[in-house]
Amino acid sequence: MKVYKISIEEEILRLLKKESHSYLSGQALSKTFGISRTAIWKHIKAIKKMGYAIEASPAKGYRLNQKSLPFNAFEIGSNLKTSFIGKDISFYKEIDSTNETAKEFASKGAKEGFAVVADSQTKGKGRLGRRWDSPAGVNIYTSIILCPDMPPVCAPQLTLTAAVAVAETITEYLGRPPEVKWPNDILINSKKIAGILTEMNSEMDRINFVVIGIGVNMNMSKKMLPEELRLIATSLKEEAGEEISRIDFIQTLYLNMEKWYKKYLKDGFEPVRNAWKGYFRMEGKMVKVKEMDRVIEGAALGIDEDGALILREKGGNILRVTSGDVEMRP
Repeated sequence: MKVYKISIEEEILRLLKKESHSYLSGQALSKTFGISRTAIWKHIKAIKKMGYAIEASPAKGYRLNQKSLPFNAFEIGSNLKTSFIGKDISFYKEIDSTNETAKEFASKGAKEGFAVVADSQTKGKGRLGRRWDSPAGVNIYTSIILCPDMPPVCAPQLTLTAAVAVAETITEYLGRPPEVKWPNDILINSKKIAGILTEMNSEMDRINFVVIGIGVNMNMSKKMLPEELRLIATSLKEEAGEEISRIDFIQTLYLNMEKWYKKYLKDGFEPVRNAWKGYFRMEGKMVKVKEMDRVIEGAALGIDEDGALILREKGGNILRVTSGDVEMRP
């Protein structure tokens, strides 16, 4: 697998973007890059195949139409304001699972912050092996490699850290805060809009790497959702009433993820916990938690200092839940 690198086409794109107010002649481009005009023409053809709209005039040269830019690694990396998350990207038009690919890169020594992005997934997955519907051209599917120096028992806190980053990003684009559902879902009006899948490679006392997979329903229409999901899932487009740039959104998501991850490493879990509580709407409500071998019912009280869900049973007994699926009780 090859890691994303800047190509000659992308260098030409940078220049065309910078000079988008006017045409650039083939001769000027030829002189700038030290290659023939025929070579420039071939690179322009390659740029068009990448999904860019290039206006060509025999008398004037070439100009980039910036009204409709493709979703790719170059655009995501352009103007990205992070210091390490998303600085190295492996982008795919179609892939089985961004998490699986990210784990392969991590096992081969990919640096912290390395991100895998896909336009579509054939085997997108959520928690417990569930399928995550992943059509092309509309959503965000990305996985980020993190290498925190901490014991494996703390890894679930990274899921909640990512949830805060996702919720904060959605708030910026929607204008109102979503709801977090412990441990890994983001909801709008009780409908799922985003999910997080955290997978870890560790030893007894240390984490080798963690892969944070994030899926966000961006510009899907209700018709595009599988029929069985239309009552329980939604998208930013459906909620905001307009399409939102996936490029802008993922850049903001990476920036917020980096901010909260740095805060977590510096100040511990408590600032993350306090922020997460601001998006939690289940406090005091009756819920049902399905664990591997039992079902627990009680009032949700929030999360403790480790990130576990705290429930109060009818008899007053307080339980600490570290894993499971939460459902609201009628």
